[in-house]
Amino acid sequence: MLRATLKSLLARKLRLVLSGLAVVLGVMFVSGSFVVTDTLNRTFDSIFADAFAATDVSVSAKPKVAVSEMDGEEVAAPLPAATIDKIKTVSGVRSATGRVDADGARVIGSDGKVLTSMGPPRLGGNWTGADGLMELRSGRGPAADDEIAVNANTAKLAGLEIGDRVGVLTREPKREFTLVGIWGYTGGRDSIGGVQEVAFTTPVAQRLMLGSPGGYTSVVVDAADGVSPETLRDRLAAALGAEYQVKTGKQLAQESADSIQEGLSFFNRILLGFAGVALFVGIFLILNTFSIIVAQRTRELALLRAMGASRRQVIGSVLVEAVMIGLIAAVLGLAAGVGAGAGLASVFGSFADLELASVAVPAAAVVSALVVGLLVTVIAAVLPALRASRIAPIAAMQEVSIPDRPLTRLSVAGGAVLAAGAAALGVGLFADAGDATLWLILGGVLVSFVGIALLTPLISKPVIGALGRLFAWSLPGRLGRLNSGRNPRRTAITAAALMVGIALVTGVTVVMDSAKSSLQAEAARILKAQIMISGEQSGARPPTYDAAVIDRTAALPGVRAAAGLWNDLVTIDGEQRYVTATKDLATLAEAYGTTAAPLAAGRIAVDQPTADEHHWRTGQRVTVQSSRGDPHTYTIDRIFPDDALPGSVILPAAAIADFGITQPVLGFVRLDDGVAVSAVLPQVKQLLADSPEVSATDAATFVDQQAAQFDQIITMIQLLLGLAILIAVLGVVNTLALSVLERTRELGLLRAVGLGRAQTMRMITVEAVVISVFGALLGVAVGAGMGTAVARALADDGITEIVLPWARMGTYLGLAAVVGVVAAVVPAIRAARLNVLGAIAHD
Repeated sequence: MLRATLKSLLARKLRLVLSGLAVVLGVMFVSGSFVVTDTLNRTFDSIFADAFAATDVSVSAKPKVAVSEMDGEEVAAPLPAATIDKIKTVSGVRSATGRVDADGARVIGSDGKVLTSMGPPRLGGNWTGADGLMELRSGRGPAADDEIAVNANTAKLAGLEIGDRVGVLTREPKREFTLVGIWGYTGGRDSIGGVQEVAFTTPVAQRLMLGSPGGYTSVVVDAADGVSPETLRDRLAAALGAEYQVKTGKQLAQESADSIQEGLSFFNRILLGFAGVALFVGIFLILNTFSIIVAQRTRELALLRAMGASRRQVIGSVLVEAVMIGLIAAVLGLAAGVGAGAGLASVFGSFADLELASVAVPAAAVVSALVVGLLVTVIAAVLPALRASRIAPIAAMQEVSIPDRPLTRLSVAGGAVLAAGAAALGVGLFADAGDATLWLILGGVLVSFVGIALLTPLISKPVIGALGRLFAWSLPGRLGRLNSGRNPRRTAITAAALMVGIALVTGVTVVMDSAKSSLQAEAARILKAQIMISGEQSGARPPTYDAAVIDRTAALPGVRAAAGLWNDLVTIDGEQRYVTATKDLATLAEAYGTTAAPLAAGRIAVDQPTADEHHWRTGQRVTVQSSRGDPHTYTIDRIFPDDALPGSVILPAAAIADFGITQPVLGFVRLDDGVAVSAVLPQVKQLLADSPEVSATDAATFVDQQAAQFDQIITMIQLLLGLAILIAVLGVVNTLALSVLERTRELGLLRAVGLGRAQTMRMITVEAVVISVFGALLGVAVGAGMGTAVARALADDGITEIVLPWARMGTYLGLAAVVGVVAAVVPAIRAARLNVLGAIAHD
């Protein structure tokens, strides 16, 4: 029986390729996800190992607000110079060097634009001279207050040369310096991990990067001969006390790598989620393939039964074929995944200017490829295998095919599964399920898709009949319509695969468009400022501008009020949250379009949802720890309605001095009645000439810029779901190709009675287009329904309008028709080239 199965498999190589291709693509996505994250993990391990290679021990103060890599940027607490003197007295210390290293030194390039970064920090620090890792390539280190040195990466990106005057943005407004030095790193590297670096003299670095004269972010300690870093670390920790963090270079490298891996693991989970969608779609394709294969092998399997094969052996025969296909596809998918992972890592590396580690194949990629490839294929083959075992031996004696069974039981099962999925989805969306909410939503979506797929045969015949009438004006069109509806199960499974991908894209589009429209409507309702000052955030730090711009803007003719907004990540009674602050709450309220009394010192304002969440009331006292300085106790002065003011917790002006970023990140400008925006906007832009990270725009443009982020999310989702849709398209190709093989004799007879080659190709094309459009129509309908449900469930989170993207949905349907035409090309050509006599004689 095994030999017969293997010979049958090898005799139908095309079938092997078509059925395995979906698994190859799905496994490629899974294994590629592990390859890219493994490559990036080892890359960052190497980067941090190099960065701390020359560090025996590092001493720093515990941060005021501890922040994980996923939550934001941690601000180092300054160390006083006296700490260095104390460190030098500890036994085993050879030398101690105070270092200033802080994110936020933004270099203005030769083109007048600020160098952006999509990940690596833009560090500003003090020049401490070349060492075993760092090497001066040209010039010298800065010696005067108006001199700087930069690393070669920064010089290259900014187009800088020795002697250039360079603008740099820091905690203070733009200042210009003379570039006197460019350095690199051992091994010919321009940077470590794509970091942009600027070195000032120590006093300038302390003032501009820390706002703390005489302070340092860390002290690098070299151990004396015969003293290990671990021993020196323990001595320093005992001498300095619990207020300091004392770590070896190896510890710092490991902790930094671990924090990056936290972000990469989240990225990996996203990729694996989309890989799961692709594999879920692949199950439909493989299920359909094996169903068609079983139908084609009816007489062969019946003959085996007649010769004594048991039902168990027939099931085993089909499953062995599935295992062989799954194993081969898993190996090929793993190889493709290694290539795809290497390519994606290379794109990421070039994007972030990283020198990548060599590509390797982690054990997780191999195991997942084999397990997923085999599991998906075998699961998809179980039902066709059971169906094959029911073939009666007498079928070998007759010209019969497996008759279509009634759809009653299938429809009832589909209804039950859909109801269960909808219930889980409803609980996840509308009830408080705690930690199980996400799993209920994901599980509900998955189960709902299965239920809809089971119900698809019930609706396929009438819907396909209606769609097919669009092509019924010709004989090939009528034949194509009839062929697409002759086997509801097969058509439904093929269409269901396409339905899943398009439904997910449509659902996300509905939610994002609804959120975008709600944002625009809410902004138009509550935002009365006609001019906004803002920038596009591309890294961990938001763009900022000189606070003096607000005062100068307020003095412009026609300006009613102008206010800046600062923000910071703080802890309030030990809980982390973002807060805002402004110089004058009354002016901010006026610029925002409402009214509020000024905040007195030591008092704060909170919005109603935040007060309800924490059970706060006016007069209650809370303790706030900002990124710098000591904790402060504030009294809740007032509770304002939701969205009446920007921010949920507003601190007084005095709190800004302790913020991690001491410059405003937003600006609101309200004009006098009757004053045109065009009369004031150019003047505000001129005031921002020295703040190239931000720009002034009219309020409508600002809102559109914020809303455009939703379009970026939609584009990303479409790209990631593209593989699932590609697999669904392959399903259409697969179904048609195997259908052509199955109908060889029928096609020969049609050709014999006068159907021409062109007509044959049109018939196959109509069949493909009808199936594709049916799947897309189903996907659009299901996606719109699910998207609407999710958007309504998020009403409390600000989605107040439901928007159905009719243009995009129409585009999906149009593309589905194009997909059908493309998918039909190879099967149609194969059908047209059939030898008429050979096809008629085909058995």
